[in-house]
Amino acid sequence: MEKYDTIIIGSGPAGLTAAIYTVRYNLKTLVIGQDFGLITEAHKVENYPGFESASGFEIMEKINAHAIKLGAEIVNDTVLKVEKEKKEFIVKTGSKKYQAPTIIIASGTKKRKLNIPGEEEFLGKGVSYCATCDGPFFKDKIVGIVGGNDSAVIAAELIAQYAKKVYIIYRKEELRAKPALVSEIKKNKKIEIINNTNVTKVKGDDVLKKAILDTGNDLELDGLFIEIGTVPVTALTDPLGIKLTSAKFIETAENQSTNVNGVFAAGDITTNSNNLRQMITAASEGSIAATSVFNYVRGIKK
Repeated sequence: MEKYDTIIIGSGPAGLTAAIYTVRYNLKTLVIGQDFGLITEAHKVENYPGFESASGFEIMEKINAHAIKLGAEIVNDTVLKVEKEKKEFIVKTGSKKYQAPTIIIASGTKKRKLNIPGEEEFLGKGVSYCATCDGPFFKDKIVGIVGGNDSAVIAAELIAQYAKKVYIIYRKEELRAKPALVSEIKKNKKIEIINNTNVTKVKGDDVLKKAILDTGNDLELDGLFIEIGTVPVTALTDPLGIKLTSAKFIETAENQSTNVNGVFAAGDITTNSNNLRQMITAASEGSIAATSVFNYVRGIKK
């Protein structure tokens, strides 16, 4: 079982930024993750410094290459379990075990589901959680998007490039996305906003055909994209006794430490950065967590 100074769980903006910093601190670093996280679904990022306009995937490729060039070891795998044995953490994947005195949890969030009848049945047959991935499949189709946040509005703008009609279906009176984004989609004649409305069911045959609304109306659709926020990926925290909020986010101190010695957390999974949960705040928390790990490891090596 190979030993490291720190093991980073998650290979998104927080995890890979943390790796850049830990290797520069001469800490033997392992990153375990399967993808770059939800940021890869952003087809256009225009608020990350140094990139006037780029896809989330393009930015993450550069961050990943940076971490590898500096010496971070990155394993494409899934962490199944983390256990503490004395002062060390044992991180288990499907085939291997790794050991370190510190871990950084940067596992991020996953898309929230509507949990309505038909949602699972028509997943991949009209229901989707990724506009960037599946938008091109709806050329000249009619598409609905559930949600009123930034991601919902951005998804609408993207899918409108392919579809002939896009409905944004939101449960409240006004969209809560950034005003600039809302202003932009309101100029698009392909996009129509349906406020004060919920989707209660989706129906079809081999593929999705319609959404049932709580207004009593049916909406004929070829696709339905669900953009109603995210939930934290915290399955690994319970065995360690890591303190979570009622919404299951990891409670962290200013230095990204948790209530468990040797465990740090960064990115969208935490309560820090005023819950902004942007790429830049994830990267920032990653750098802070890495610095805290360095101080922690230096302390136990004295």
